[in-house]
Amino acid sequence: MNVKIHSIHFNTDEKLESFIHKKLQKVDAIITHIIDAQVILKLDHNNGTIKDKIAEIRIQIPGKTVFAEERSRLFEESVELASDSIVRQLKKHKDKLRN
Repeated sequence: MNVKIHSIHFNTDEKLESFIHKKLQKVDAIITHIIDAQVILKLDHNNGTIKDKIAEIRIQIPGKTVFAEERSRLFEESVELASDSIVRQLKKHKDKLRN
């Protein structure tokens, strides 16, 4: 799976990028025909201070786009929550296709 990681107004390090790839391997295990995968990382600025880290994950499969956005104090936690949400959505989609 080809994953595009976009970080808005900052640079990601290798550790964070490898964490993202590891978490998205769960998605790849569920559904194999993924067209595109994008991860967007943003900082939530509030009155000049950084409060939350936002992770948006968008997975494109034939006929559907699955999206999740999560925010927390750490990028790792936001990515983990968003990837878990994507996994749940894809499992539900896969079950609908079976029926």
